[in-house]
Amino acid sequence: MAGNEKEMATLAGGCFWCLEAVYDRLDGVTSVESGYMDGEMPNPTYERVCDGDTGHAEVVQVTYDPAKISFRDLLEVFFVIHDPTTLNRQGNDSGTQYRSAIFHHTPGQKTEAEKIVRELGNDKAFSGPIVTQIVPAGHFYVAERYHQEYFENNPNQPYCQFIVAPKVAKFRQKFAQKLKKSPA
Repeated sequence: MAGNEKEMATLAGGCFWCLEAVYDRLDGVTSVESGYMDGEMPNPTYERVCDGDTGHAEVVQVTYDPAKISFRDLLEVFFVIHDPTTLNRQGNDSGTQYRSAIFHHTPGQKTEAEKIVRELGNDKAFSGPIVTQIVPAGHFYVAERYHQEYFENNPNQPYCQFIVAPKVAKFRQKFAQKLKKSPA
């Protein structure tokens, strides 16, 4: 069975619609689910998370094949498609639910996350310090069904046109060699 094992990465980089739309297109990724992590309330709803008082972050849980793509590769994409220097904010979205975080599932993921943050900081890759949290993964709550594949199902929605689509385009341009060969 060697080589058929899948691994999981859980990332928070603002609105989960943006991250899901990008990771769905990445070769080696087998599934992406939008959801919530790191809060105090069991079974949170989108409305409660948006209120900002549950402690949850909007996240994507990415299942991937490490024989095709590494955790490091996932993080390199992550740091291109969101701003890791804004505390509890991505664009016009503000609140702790929009924080930048890497929820590690293994000690190796923690080490790799710390390493890439250190390298990006040393390289002064961003105009400010990286505020991305690196914390253990907790319970993942799958978001409501209408949030799954949101960009694919709502391409003409204004948020998708003005916020999600440019991030997908930036990803396609920077990581063209890592795109899936067939449509997501």
